[in-house]
Amino acid sequence: MQRRAIIAAAIGTSIEWYDFFLYTTIAALVIPKLFFPHQSPFTGFLLAFTTNFVGFVARPIGAAIFGHYGDRLGRKVTLITTLLVMGIGTVLIGLMPSYAQIGILGGILLAVLRALQGIGIGGEWGGSVLLSLEWNSGGRRGLVGSWPQFGVPVGLVLSTGAFLVFNALTGSQFLVWGWRIPFLLSAVLIVVGLYIRLGILETPVFATLLDRQHLERAPVAEVLRRNWREVVLSALARLGQNTQFYIFTAFILIYGTSTLHFPRGALLNATLVMSVLSLIAVPLFGHLSDGFGRRRMYLLGCSVMIVFPFLYYGLLDTRVALLVFLAIAISLPLHDIQYGPQAALIAESFTGRLRYSGASLGYQLASIIAGGPAPIIAGVLLAAFHTSLAIAIYLALCAVVSVLATLGLSDNRSRDITREYDEAPAAVGSSASPVSGA
Repeated sequence: MQRRAIIAAAIGTSIEWYDFFLYTTIAALVIPKLFFPHQSPFTGFLLAFTTNFVGFVARPIGAAIFGHYGDRLGRKVTLITTLLVMGIGTVLIGLMPSYAQIGILGGILLAVLRALQGIGIGGEWGGSVLLSLEWNSGGRRGLVGSWPQFGVPVGLVLSTGAFLVFNALTGSQFLVWGWRIPFLLSAVLIVVGLYIRLGILETPVFATLLDRQHLERAPVAEVLRRNWREVVLSALARLGQNTQFYIFTAFILIYGTSTLHFPRGALLNATLVMSVLSLIAVPLFGHLSDGFGRRRMYLLGCSVMIVFPFLYYGLLDTRVALLVFLAIAISLPLHDIQYGPQAALIAESFTGRLRYSGASLGYQLASIIAGGPAPIIAGVLLAAFHTSLAIAIYLALCAVVSVLATLGLSDNRSRDITREYDEAPAAVGSSASPVSGA
């Protein structure tokens, strides 16, 4: 069951991130042309990524909703629900009529469905991480926690690969109907994910909490009262990492096609290679954090990203195909120095009965200030200053904030996550609100 829990968490997050990244790709390549065709290229870009941003705003909402039920009803049932919410939203996006059929209503409905995706992914991450960690609480939790993170590059490989395949197969029809196929294929992946997750038992940590009736009536409110500092610091620690991720995976498609004038296929190929390298990097750095230390490894990753953005845009702006490919290929693996140990670093900061809510909120709140607005901010900076240096400075400053926030977090790799952190031997459960049943 320990191995199955890790596999179920990794496969489930892979499917959900596949769904989420599909939209990011069409925001760069499809939505401006099909849903905002009468706008200027820059306005179309802003509108497309505004609908994309809606999904990021919805992620903390999903974290609060599913964090509550994850700490009240259990990790397993909540994860099954998040998978269904994400799947329904994704398939409906693939069926959405464009501006030519229903006018601006198409863009509005896209934003609504993107919000549904955001709610789903907002609840998914915390549950998947806890499924892995709480079934393997005595093991190498940095490595174990990296496997749900592993779902991010897998989802990126699958989504990028799907668009590469159908871009090649449908050719001139890609913008007509070819882009829809990857969204519709999500229905098959959701069935696979549900089959795997239905076979997983509830985590021993939650089963013990339930057996002892040691659950909080309002876990979200309680974690914000008791652990607001850890929630805020977790979000700020992610500021640099989450900003970097969406610049390296989403904005590069805009910058590469409109500024560098590289073909769409070449950029998708480079991001595919980058994602494959990330498949190795994420568990590697998670594993290294078990020996080197969570916080120490994370600080190393933040420090690298203070310098790397200047090298990154320096290589891109040469417009030499090999150097552009190199910049893209190494960007995400270097970012993974932070992302590999991140799940354990955040989840270990919260006691068991509040862990789903606290970890989810800390992780997902960053989406509003980091990943969501990152492509928009980068586009505005480029339009205002006409140089990629402005974007590099923006990335470096975000990394500096992450360094300062990470210094405020504790390294809890030696802590027993099966025990309540505030539990005194003589007064078991004194701080929780006992409830009957779940």
